[in-house]
Amino acid sequence: MGLYPDLEPYDHGMLDVGDGNHVYWETCGNPLGKPAVVLHGGPGSGCTPFFRRYFDPDAYRIVLLDQRGSGRSTPRASDPATDMSVNTTPHLIADLELLRRQLGIERWLVWGVSFGSVLGLRYAQTHPDRVSELILTGLATGSRAEVALLTRGLGKIFPEAWRAFREGVPEKDRDGDLAAAYNRLLESPDPAVRAAAARSWTDWETACVPAPPRSVPRYEDAAFRAGFARTVTHYFAHDHWLGGDGIVLRDTASLRGTPGVIVQGTLDFGNLLGTPWRLQRDWPEAELVLVDEAGHNAGARGIAAELTRAADRFRPN
Repeated sequence: MGLYPDLEPYDHGMLDVGDGNHVYWETCGNPLGKPAVVLHGGPGSGCTPFFRRYFDPDAYRIVLLDQRGSGRSTPRASDPATDMSVNTTPHLIADLELLRRQLGIERWLVWGVSFGSVLGLRYAQTHPDRVSELILTGLATGSRAEVALLTRGLGKIFPEAWRAFREGVPEKDRDGDLAAAYNRLLESPDPAVRAAAARSWTDWETACVPAPPRSVPRYEDAAFRAGFARTVTHYFAHDHWLGGDGIVLRDTASLRGTPGVIVQGTLDFGNLLGTPWRLQRDWPEAELVLVDEAGHNAGARGIAAELTRAADRFRPN
């Protein structure tokens, strides 16, 4: 099963969400179709046109947005003057609710990849009446264990790349919280310090990809690198602003009654913590679909096919 053809938005805009932030949004497909909102990863990656293609455009009203500080939203996290204190998970959830009301939507299917799955899960847990179904891939829950795996645990698998990553922070910080150490560098008043930290962070993210493609073209854009690394480390260093470590898995029972599909590559390193199985155990309405020889990549052929199949499963008759 392939993706749906490319399509263009029929409407778009900039939503004033307060705190001096304006969030870019767009709608594609059928204006009278079933609403579905796409939550990108990172945090800080921004949406891409590719995400529109997982949904039948005749059946769905597809809503995409760039979360605060990313993509076409303003101000951008790449600007050192941007206030990151108003870029937290509760702010992003409030933005979703404001956009939902702005578009006149009662309930929508929530689709999330990587950090978007963290955001989607927490949104569904706190606003269950607004979520019709969940489709998640590159599953994450925002726990400290996940951050520790990504910043330290994978060093045993990619020792040379991790050594360079660890040496990218001051010696006094190398045995501590690496995400927090990088975040301090990325908040430095010195642009050279910020640029070096952003490059080191994205080099590590590229190095620990377990399956093709093993390159991220956007990481070659200095502005993207700066905003992305700053946003990721801002979230990683503060428990994803969830209000408590492990809260998403602890609150899994609140998802009961909401249908869902989790599409996960068998080579996704997040699997090492057992997160997909732990989530499904307490959420019986969720189906876990494993895709062999695929990693943390929503665009991988097998994963893309299963994501499209999941959206087709939930489209209206």
